[in-house]
Amino acid sequence: MCVNTGGARNNVIVLAPNADDRKLRRNEPADMSLKIAFVASRASVAQTARAALIGRYGDVPLRKAEVIVALGGDGFMLHTLHSTQDMDAPVYGMNRGTIGFLMNAYREGDLQARLAAAEEAVINPLVMRATHIDGTISTALAINEVSLLRAGPQAAKLRITIDGRQRMEELVCDGALVATPAGSTAYNYSAHGPILPIGSDVLALTPIAAFRPRRWRGALLPKRATVRFDVQEPQKRPVMADADGQSHRDVTTVEVSSDPSVSHRILFDPGHGLEERLISEQFN
Repeated sequence: MCVNTGGARNNVIVLAPNADDRKLRRNEPADMSLKIAFVASRASVAQTARAALIGRYGDVPLRKAEVIVALGGDGFMLHTLHSTQDMDAPVYGMNRGTIGFLMNAYREGDLQARLAAAEEAVINPLVMRATHIDGTISTALAINEVSLLRAGPQAAKLRITIDGRQRMEELVCDGALVATPAGSTAYNYSAHGPILPIGSDVLALTPIAAFRPRRWRGALLPKRATVRFDVQEPQKRPVMADADGQSHRDVTTVEVSSDPSVSHRILFDPGHGLEERLISEQFN
């Protein structure tokens, strides 16, 4: 529609939207950009990256985010997964740390496209229930592993029970751990434990510097199994339990099992998911 707003000497023609114009505008596609919350470790390189990404893509509160982008290393990624486990948004990590096994490569450009194309992996954590010498009980969740470590000069002595059945009367060692498939390339692998395929319903039970029985290399257990460690002579041979870096000292018993009620959603660039990383790790 054309509207004449001027006189004879100075005619100005304004195009007014008609009904068809308004209909076209209502049918235009809306902005499909994902709402992103950026979090970063305290490292200066991570904080600098966060500021640059916020300047480019904006930032929303965690509770309103459709995707959470974590900037740091694997330790910060684990911290982010734990602290956001009650939120619906998946976490996409970009490496601003060292190894970055759980992270994607850092790049400022095309982030929205990378997030839209990302592949999702779902991980159930381990739940640890530890009883201490003073009778108190502590619980924690672990995405990678739950480990028992000697906390004194003498080796630990552990009795191992699986689903209520004693499997090892005495393991003399520096410690032992239970690892998930996602955590099997971390401390478990350093302790000569097996790498487990993502998606396998298996847990790794691995000794740490076993002294007796000297030849025992650990065991593969079904994901539904409950592992119990009883610390022998806890006053003389103190032991601490650790769940993804959360330490609990002076434990007497520790029970570990998978928790299917909690699901951590992690995003990876196509072709660089956890499954591919686990395979690649075994050939490096």
